[in-house]
Amino acid sequence: MAEKLFSKADRDIIIGAIRNAEKKTSGEIQVHIENHCKGDVLDRAAEVFEKLKMHKTAQRNAVLFYLAVLDHKFAILGDAGINQVVPKDFWENIKEEMLVHFKTKAYTEGLRIGIEMSGKQLQQHFPYDHEGDINELPDEISFE
Repeated sequence: MAEKLFSKADRDIIIGAIRNAEKKTSGEIQVHIENHCKGDVLDRAAEVFEKLKMHKTAQRNAVLFYLAVLDHKFAILGDAGINQVVPKDFWENIKEEMLVHFKTKAYTEGLRIGIEMSGKQLQQHFPYDHEGDINELPDEISFE
Protein backbone atom coordinates (compact mmCIF):
# COMPACT_ATOMS: atom_id res chain seq x y z
CA MET A 1 0.00 0.00 0.00
CA ALA A 2 2.70 2.55 0.97
CA GLU A 3 4.43 2.00 -2.36
CA LYS A 4 1.21 2.68 -4.26
CA LEU A 5 0.79 6.11 -2.65
CA PHE A 6 3.89 7.35 -4.48
CA SER A 7 3.83 7.34 -8.26
CA LYS A 8 6.97 6.91 -10.34
CA ALA A 9 7.03 10.71 -10.80
CA ASP A 10 6.71 11.20 -7.00
CA ARG A 11 9.58 8.81 -6.38
CA ASP A 12 11.70 10.57 -8.98
CA ILE A 13 11.10 13.92 -7.26
CA ILE A 14 12.07 12.53 -3.85
CA ILE A 15 15.15 10.70 -5.16
CA GLY A 16 16.11 13.82 -7.14
CA ALA A 17 15.91 15.90 -3.95
CA ILE A 18 18.16 13.39 -2.16
CA ARG A 19 20.71 13.42 -4.99
CA ASN A 20 20.69 17.23 -5.25
CA ALA A 21 21.22 17.58 -1.50
CA GLU A 22 24.00 14.99 -1.47
CA LYS A 23 25.87 16.74 -4.32
CA LYS A 24 26.72 19.50 -1.86
CA THR A 25 27.48 17.48 1.26
CA SER A 26 29.23 14.38 2.49
CA GLY A 27 26.06 13.69 4.50
CA GLU A 28 23.67 10.90 3.55
CA ILE A 29 19.87 11.07 3.35
CA GLN A 30 17.44 8.18 3.16
CA VAL A 31 13.65 7.95 3.05
CA HIS A 32 11.73 4.98 4.45
CA ILE A 33 7.97 4.68 3.99
CA GLU A 34 5.60 2.12 5.45
CA ASN A 35 1.89 1.86 6.15
CA HIS A 36 1.88 1.46 9.91
CA CYS A 37 4.21 2.44 12.72
CA LYS A 38 4.70 -0.33 15.23
CA GLY A 39 4.94 1.47 18.57
CA ASP A 40 6.51 4.87 19.20
CA VAL A 41 7.43 6.69 15.99
CA LEU A 42 10.94 7.64 17.14
CA ASP A 43 11.64 4.12 18.37
CA ARG A 44 10.49 2.71 15.03
CA ALA A 45 12.58 5.27 13.12
CA ALA A 46 15.61 4.23 15.18
CA GLU A 47 14.95 0.55 14.29
CA VAL A 48 14.78 1.42 10.59
CA PHE A 49 17.90 3.59 10.90
CA GLU A 50 19.82 0.61 12.25
CA LYS A 51 18.28 -1.87 9.81
CA LEU A 52 19.37 0.34 6.88
CA LYS A 53 22.86 0.52 8.45
CA MET A 54 22.70 4.32 8.46
CA HIS A 55 24.82 4.46 11.62
CA LYS A 56 27.78 3.11 9.67
CA THR A 57 28.61 6.28 7.72
CA ALA A 58 32.18 7.46 8.25
CA GLN A 59 31.21 10.82 9.79
CA ARG A 60 27.97 9.61 11.43
CA ASN A 61 26.13 12.15 9.27
CA ALA A 62 23.12 10.26 7.93
CA VAL A 63 19.53 11.50 8.11
CA LEU A 64 16.43 9.31 7.94
CA PHE A 65 13.02 10.59 6.91
CA TYR A 66 10.56 7.99 8.24
CA LEU A 67 6.87 8.01 7.27
CA ALA A 68 4.05 5.71 8.40
CA VAL A 69 1.45 6.99 5.94
CA LEU A 70 -1.72 5.25 7.13
CA ASP A 71 -0.99 6.08 10.77
CA HIS A 72 -0.16 9.71 9.92
CA LYS A 73 3.14 9.54 11.79
CA PHE A 74 6.57 10.66 10.73
CA ALA A 75 9.99 11.33 12.19
CA ILE A 76 13.32 12.71 11.14
CA LEU A 77 16.32 11.05 12.71
CA GLY A 78 19.85 12.39 12.42
CA ASP A 79 22.93 10.47 13.45
CA ALA A 80 25.26 11.53 16.27
CA GLY A 81 27.61 13.53 14.05
CA ILE A 82 24.80 15.76 12.82
CA ASN A 83 23.03 16.14 16.13
CA GLN A 84 26.24 17.49 17.69
CA VAL A 85 26.34 20.46 15.29
CA VAL A 86 22.77 21.46 14.38
CA PRO A 87 20.62 23.70 16.59
CA LYS A 88 18.46 21.91 19.19
CA ASP A 89 15.18 22.77 17.42
CA PHE A 90 16.53 21.92 13.97
CA TRP A 91 14.55 18.73 13.33
CA GLU A 92 11.37 20.22 14.81
CA ASN A 93 11.57 23.19 12.43
CA ILE A 94 11.85 20.86 9.45
CA LYS A 95 9.01 18.67 10.75
CA GLU A 96 6.74 21.71 11.14
CA GLU A 97 7.44 22.79 7.56
CA MET A 98 6.78 19.27 6.27
CA LEU A 99 3.58 18.98 8.31
CA VAL A 100 2.08 21.97 6.48
CA HIS A 101 2.25 19.90 3.27
CA PHE A 102 1.38 16.55 4.84
CA LYS A 103 -1.90 17.99 6.17
CA THR A 104 -3.01 18.49 2.56
CA LYS A 105 -1.71 15.02 1.61
CA ALA A 106 1.14 16.60 -0.37
CA TYR A 107 3.60 14.01 0.92
CA THR A 108 6.02 14.28 -1.98
CA GLU A 109 6.27 18.06 -1.65
CA GLY A 110 6.67 17.82 2.12
CA LEU A 111 9.47 15.30 1.74
CA ARG A 112 11.16 17.33 -0.98
CA ILE A 113 11.18 20.45 1.20
CA GLY A 114 12.37 18.56 4.29
CA ILE A 115 15.18 16.94 2.32
CA GLU A 116 16.25 20.32 0.91
CA MET A 117 16.21 21.94 4.35
CA SER A 118 18.31 19.20 5.92
CA GLY A 119 20.62 19.18 2.90
CA LYS A 120 21.41 22.87 3.45
CA GLN A 121 22.42 22.20 7.06
CA LEU A 122 24.43 19.16 6.06
CA GLN A 123 26.22 21.27 3.46
CA GLN A 124 27.10 23.85 6.09
CA HIS A 125 28.48 21.34 8.59
CA PHE A 126 29.59 18.51 6.28
CA PRO A 127 30.65 20.06 2.96
CA TYR A 128 31.12 17.85 -0.07
CA ASP A 129 34.65 16.47 -0.35
CA HIS A 130 35.46 16.44 -4.06
CA GLU A 131 38.33 14.04 -3.59
CA GLY A 132 37.20 11.43 -1.13
CA ASP A 133 33.41 11.58 -1.00
CA ILE A 134 31.53 8.42 -1.89
CA ASN A 135 27.81 7.73 -1.78
CA GLU A 136 27.74 5.53 1.32
CA LEU A 137 24.00 4.76 1.27
CA PRO A 138 21.52 4.14 -1.55
CA ASP A 139 19.38 7.07 -2.70
CA GLU A 140 16.37 4.88 -3.44
CA ILE A 141 13.32 5.03 -1.18
CA SER A 142 12.87 1.95 1.00
CA PHE A 143 9.38 0.61 1.59
CA GLU A 144 8.08 -1.91 4.08
